[in-house]
This record gives sequence, structure tokens and C-alpha cells, in this order.
Amino acid sequence: MLIDKVNKYHTKEYDYNCAEVLIYAASEEYNMHLKSETFKTMSSFGGGMAIESVCGAITGSLAVIGILFTKEKAHEGERVKNLCKEFFQKFNVKLGTINCAELKAKYKTDDTGCRVMIETAAEILDEIVSRELQVNN
Repeated sequence: MLIDKVNKYHTKEYDYNCAEVLIYAASEEYNMHLKSETFKTMSSFGGGMAIESVCGAITGSLAVIGILFTKEKAHEGERVKNLCKEFFQKFNVKLGTINCAELKAKYKTDDTGCRVMIETAAEILDEIVSRELQVNN
């Protein structure tokens, strides 16, 4: 399960930001076989893109959706756009905001860090990916 992989990567041992945790976990869970350069792209999305804007757990999840469901480019259809909108909507409903600063103020702790946001993102991402992979098969 994706949540198990998220908990594997969200540790002091790995020391990944929220976006990195999501893409490493998803890569392992969904056998994405990503290259190191792909993982490195997520380094700039932690901390709400370093300005506490959109939560890194969201941006990491959207990267996974893009990688899994884009054939060649963004403008090939509405599927990825709609999946991203669905993800944002569900995340916002569950936690009340998508803003990193607001989420940290409400949910982040010294002991668990941003676990609430990461686990929420993983739950929503896994629901969407599992459903969409079944649609493809």
C-alpha cells in the first residue's frame, strides 16, 4: 500500500521533503522505475516551493499523476487536468486548505512533522491511481 511506502520514506534516515516522500513512495508502489533526475525535480517543491505556498505533498502527488497518466504532453486531453482538480478538491475538503503555511500551523508537530499532510495526500493519490489504473486495464 502507498501509505506503507510513505511511512518508509518519511523518516529522519531519508530526510526527504514532502514532495520527495510522495514521489519516492509512489515510484516504489506503482513500479514507476523513475531515474534519479526525476526524483531530484521534486527537491524544489518542499516547503510549499520554499515560500510556504501549495503543500509539497500535493505537488509530489500531482507529479505522480502526470507521470502515470500523461502520454506525451499536457494538452493531449482533459484527463490529467481533471485528476489534478479532483486531487486538490479532496485534499482541501479533508484538511481545509492546500496552503503549506496554514497546514503547518494547524497540523505539523515536532514529533511527526508533516505526517498528516503526507498521509492525506497518499490516501487520495492511492485512491485516484488505483481507480485510474483499473480504467486502463
